[in-house]
Amino acid sequence: MIWRWLVNSLAVAAATYLVAGITVSARDTTGIVLTVGLVALILGAVNTVVKPIFEALTGCLVILTLGLFLLVINALMLMLTSWLATQLGLGWHVDGFVPAFWGALVISIVSLLLGASPWRRRTRA
Repeated sequence: MIWRWLVNSLAVAAATYLVAGITVSARDTTGIVLTVGLVALILGAVNTVVKPIFEALTGCLVILTLGLFLLVINALMLMLTSWLATQLGLGWHVDGFVPAFWGALVISIVSLLLGASPWRRRTRA
């Protein structure tokens, strides 16, 4: 669970650094790290609670587009995360759909690469 949060935090940090339109307003390194960590928690909660509802409601569209509509859903989840972060007073913001789309793509790629890390110890059931 901590590993997943760390991967999400690094993915959000990468998206914030790489995508124009995703900004963090903290001034010092500690503030940036705390903000990104809290945003990763919010994103994890949004992906756990809201995303399955969106996927169920748009299942036909996801199938019709061979899964590409999942990128749109991920962008919408990132925009919802931005709105929640703003409501909570965190200094992290996504400027619109296009930065959210590219940010979601970066987060997906980084999460995929780090989630499949050889350093992670896997247990067998």
